[in-house]
Amino acid sequence: EVQLVESGGGIVQPGGSLNLSCTTSGFDFSTFEMNWARHTPENGYEWLSNIKTDGSVTNYKESVKGRFTISRDNSKNTVYLQMNNLKPEDTALYYCAAKIPGQRAYAYRGQGTQVTVSS
Repeated sequence: EVQLVESGGGIVQPGGSLNLSCTTSGFDFSTFEMNWARHTPENGYEWLSNIKTDGSVTNYKESVKGRFTISRDNSKNTVYLQMNNLKPEDTALYYCAAKIPGQRAYAYRGQGTQVTVSS
């Protein structure tokens, strides 16, 4: 059974930090590109970042570049998203998703972890 379980969300004040984790099982993690995305009722789906299979290449949405850092540990089948200098507009449901390199659609995604940025 494929599982992607996000954790690390919570309530944080503006300017604060959170480190999200996505622990996976049931598929060959090291062969999948991993992504982080978020969803809000107002704005819908928003892709944030991805990291290639060996971690050598990362990409970010412009609005989070310099604040968010994606990383992965293939020995632990886990991908991370370090989020710094959080803003109220970062409030969303954050989820990770796995994609086969070269394909457009996600193969798997988690249920998400809620991040709320509020004073």
